[in-house]
Amino acid sequence: MKLELLAFGVHPDDIELSCAGTLLIEKNNGKKVGIVDLTQGELGTRGTSESRKEEAKNSATILGIDVRENLEMADGFFKNDEENQRKIITVLRKYRPEIILCNAPDDRHPDHGRSAQLVNDAAFLSGLMKIETTDENNQKQEAWRPKYVFNYIQDLYFKPDFVIDVSSVFDKKIESIEAFATQFYNANASNEEPQTYISSPEFLESIINRAKMFGKMIGVKYAEGFLSKKMIGLKTFDALIQKST
Repeated sequence: MKLELLAFGVHPDDIELSCAGTLLIEKNNGKKVGIVDLTQGELGTRGTSESRKEEAKNSATILGIDVRENLEMADGFFKNDEENQRKIITVLRKYRPEIILCNAPDDRHPDHGRSAQLVNDAAFLSGLMKIETTDENNQKQEAWRPKYVFNYIQDLYFKPDFVIDVSSVFDKKIESIEAFATQFYNANASNEEPQTYISSPEFLESIINRAKMFGKMIGVKYAEGFLSKKMIGLKTFDALIQKST
């Protein structure tokens, strides 16, 4: 299956917190979209890898995406090395996305920045014909390099290079976040789980407020922000004009 857009997250729930609205918009526009989680989030203070797997599945259903995979790298300890680069190259050649999204280039969680560099390096290497990979049927894969790699913005503040209006799907984005019931604030959750920074109601409020702040930049209610190393080109100014409905 060819995808137009593929989002990578080092932990299950990274996508939901940062760019799920964009996936929903693109899916509503008829695009095929997917998610690849690099780890199972097994080092998370709350929940287990098994519960995260089920929550990721539930979120994928809410988002209506075409595919979600987990590469089962070591949470906290994965390296930007040939083994892991090849895992990502194989996925990129399998789905042949035009655009990929990945973690922030720097963040309070060290996995995020390391993941961003890993995905960016693999995206380049995936276009080299002399790097050989095979699919699940042991068939040789053709080289493929996405046209764009964008970083979504996570916990630390970055001024975005561009933002996507997600106002029309923001409620669904929040629903996908809440699918990770072991991770985020839930009034009905067991008190036996330890409280963390991300399990507080203030954390979810910060996600909403960030979307409002990015939305304010372009005069809409909610938006998601992205960074790009590559210059983005336009054929006409039409792409900058929001059509009224």
